[in-house]
Amino acid sequence: MPAPQNFKNHTRFDPPWHFFIAPMLLVNIIFAIVAICRNYPDHAHLYIWWLIMAIVGLMAVGKARAHSMVAQDRIIRLEEKLRFAALLPPDLLTRSQALTVRQIIGLRFASDDELPGLVKRALDENLSEKQIKEAINNWRPDYLRV
Repeated sequence: MPAPQNFKNHTRFDPPWHFFIAPMLLVNIIFAIVAICRNYPDHAHLYIWWLIMAIVGLMAVGKARAHSMVAQDRIIRLEEKLRFAALLPPDLLTRSQALTVRQIIGLRFASDDELPGLVKRALDENLSEKQIKEAINNWRPDYLRV
């Protein structure tokens, strides 16, 4: 089992994406630019096409990842709203509708005991996601975040 999660170690890297796929797609763009510069005007249309497709490839993979992150954030929002309904007093539950998605995502790490107080603080002080995470004393881990 991984080390207990906290504010300092909760960021998760996806090694294939962060350390191979994204860097290789960027290197491909760089190679395309170098090829255009070295071989222009010979076969310029092919090298320019290579550059365009390299950019399209990076954008397509980036958008696919962004779409999965949005879906994940929506699931977190739903989970936390169900948790709010179970743990927050009625007046605070009504006020919790004003929380932003980023604030809700930060609150997912708060223990059940800390949640009502942090929701109130987040609303009263307009805390950012980072400020909410820093204010958590009893961290509730989320090992499944992409």
